[in-house]
Amino acid sequence: MPQIPHSLHELTVGQLAARSGAAVSALHFYESKGLISSRRTSGNQRRYGRDALRRVAFVRAAQRVGIPLATIREALAELPEGRTPTREDWARLSGVWRAELDERIAQLGRLRDHLTDCIGCGCLSLENCVLSNPDDISGERMAGSRLMPERRNAPESRD
Repeated sequence: MPQIPHSLHELTVGQLAARSGAAVSALHFYESKGLISSRRTSGNQRRYGRDALRRVAFVRAAQRVGIPLATIREALAELPEGRTPTREDWARLSGVWRAELDERIAQLGRLRDHLTDCIGCGCLSLENCVLSNPDDISGERMAGSRLMPERRNAPESRD
């Protein structure tokens, strides 16, 4: 991994990519989503502050556990501009995110457990399918393997 001199306060996109392990295209994407920022040189080249390294690490760690980019952006927006996320920031945010992740894990467990029921059923009956019809919302109106659109003002039969 290339070393960056401590006297260097700004990084090129290539240096940031090499140090962070993120592809240049990912860094451009993160910047377009407001997760990191750069300034432009007179030659229109991006220059990132050293704090971008920690921000990229923060984003990638959050992404690995399934936190959506919009949620990560909101978390980073709470930090003063230019300040890198600290260990305390991560601890606070990961505590909040833990509850969201626990709920997603529980939901996936329920889906996994009911998947066997669907395979056994074979028709994905909306009358009792917990995947296609959670909480039997459709079953309150009608039963069957699929819902037909309700026809309003259906033409009367001509005999």
